[in-house]
Amino acid sequence: MKILILCTGNSCRSQMAHGFLQSFDSKLTVCSAGTEASGRLNLKAVAAMQEAGIDISQHTSDSVAKYLDETWDYVITVCGGANESCPAFIGKVKNRLHIGFDDPSHAIGSEEFIWSEFIRVRNEIKERFYDFYLTNLKID
Repeated sequence: MKILILCTGNSCRSQMAHGFLQSFDSKLTVCSAGTEASGRLNLKAVAAMQEAGIDISQHTSDSVAKYLDETWDYVITVCGGANESCPAFIGKVKNRLHIGFDDPSHAIGSEEFIWSEFIRVRNEIKERFYDFYLTNLKID
């Protein structure tokens, strides 16, 4: 089963979703990409995932162009707010889904508040992607 998680910058939410989904089942092929890939991971996202026991520090922030010639079982967009436009995937895909989340990298306020937003979004991603996994991917 091949899953591509897609967003704009590929530095935060898509990386966290990638890490969680891969942790649920090592037999899955999971990649993440962005239409405007930043080329680097958000360090707070890396730290939030490390706190949850998942190391995404070796992930790369890749352009969606890298994956256009492949066939995917699922392409899942994770952009969330009304001010964001979800990227469209024009490659070969069997199932397109949207599971949206706020972007914690846009949080404004104290360091404590910003960190709490990363934790909140991380936990939402874990919960919703685990539900997706159980409903669509888990094979007994």
